[in-house]
Amino acid sequence: MIGKLKGTIDEIGDDHVVLDVHGVGYVAHCSSRTLSKLGSPGEAVILFIETYVREDQLRLFGFLTALEREWFRLLQSVQGVGSKVALAVLSVLTPGELANAIALQDKTSVSRAPGVGPKVAVRIVTELKNKAPAFAGEAAVNIGLKQELGDGVAAAPVADAVSALSNLGYSRDQAANAVAAALKNGGEGADSAKLIRLGLKELAR
Repeated sequence: MIGKLKGTIDEIGDDHVVLDVHGVGYVAHCSSRTLSKLGSPGEAVILFIETYVREDQLRLFGFLTALEREWFRLLQSVQGVGSKVALAVLSVLTPGELANAIALQDKTSVSRAPGVGPKVAVRIVTELKNKAPAFAGEAAVNIGLKQELGDGVAAAPVADAVSALSNLGYSRDQAANAVAAALKNGGEGADSAKLIRLGLKELAR
């Protein structure tokens, strides 16, 4: 099994990259987000690889981080999600954004991925809910609050502040991050008006 490849970019296609490793060209299928960050032919790159071996084919999937590869695996544990859909989701959401969307039960963000209908989006945010914190990466800081919001059990001032900021045009994730920061500055007993005021200051930075 191939776990990682280090080489130079030979060519970049619509859904794959050919990586030259000591004269051998490996075709690795990647998300569009990964492909956009690879650089140009001739540049050195390291890809974390997921190897699929089937009766009639051997297929490689490439990722810039081990965390992205873990999400690729995790997404496919959901019924109706195969490699194509998993790559589509990772094309529109970073691992951190995906963890946040799942914590907030934000199926709308997940359904932005091509090929992900409402039913599949619901399954993703529901079935992966308990696993998201472990795969949140840098987004793990506020994941607890976001899960409370997604579950509908967050304190009323917190929920009201997030709702108010969302109504102003900020994404639910941006609003939740701002209110989480406001809670640290304003204290757990802050009312919604104070949280909104402090949250807006955070968003204005």
